[in-house]
Amino acid sequence: MLKRFALPLALILPAAAFAQDAPAEPAPRTVDVVFETEQGDITMALEVERAPITAGNFLRYVDNHRFDGTVFYRAMRLDWGEQPNGLLQGGTQNDPKRIMAPIAHEPTSETGLTHDVVGALSMARNEPGTATGDFSIMVSPQPGLDADPKSEDENFRLGYAVFGRVTDGMEVVRTIFDSPVDPEKGEGWMRGQILAQPVKIIRAHRVDAAGGE
Repeated sequence: MLKRFALPLALILPAAAFAQDAPAEPAPRTVDVVFETEQGDITMALEVERAPITAGNFLRYVDNHRFDGTVFYRAMRLDWGEQPNGLLQGGTQNDPKRIMAPIAHEPTSETGLTHDVVGALSMARNEPGTATGDFSIMVSPQPGLDADPKSEDENFRLGYAVFGRVTDGMEVVRTIFDSPVDPEKGEGWMRGQILAQPVKIIRAHRVDAAGGE
């Protein structure tokens, strides 16, 4: 419908009547990394502008090869809603030889990012401000992990920190997520969520704009 009206309007109005379109704002800058795993490659875009603390921390782990040789070890599977539903977790597992100092928390209410996206990347943590080198990939939208400023509970009020998204390789994420779990592994509410055979992260590295390392 809009295209039908464009030509007649141009014929009856002088050129000065048309306001110049404002230039489009550039998209926030991201940095791409690839995780080479035993099941295939996963490419991620890190939000270094919108979540500079969290994405910067993740890049330090990548650049210092601290993810190399770690594993994806946990599949949190939710039995409600549209399937598959849940998240995949991997990283350093608090290995003292790999982890660096915890980082300040960047809530989604400040970054504008959200867990309501398949492939969203989020830092694992205990209390807010304790995230180090473990992270999760959303296999389905999980908006309940976003910050809820109205909550009286600090964990819900601050939520978890999103710092990027998977841009290629979600089929690899799904394959790992669907791997068998060991019903005896895991403590507390994580019992039964630990993969029977964790999937190794062979190497993690940056990718430049041309697609190379």
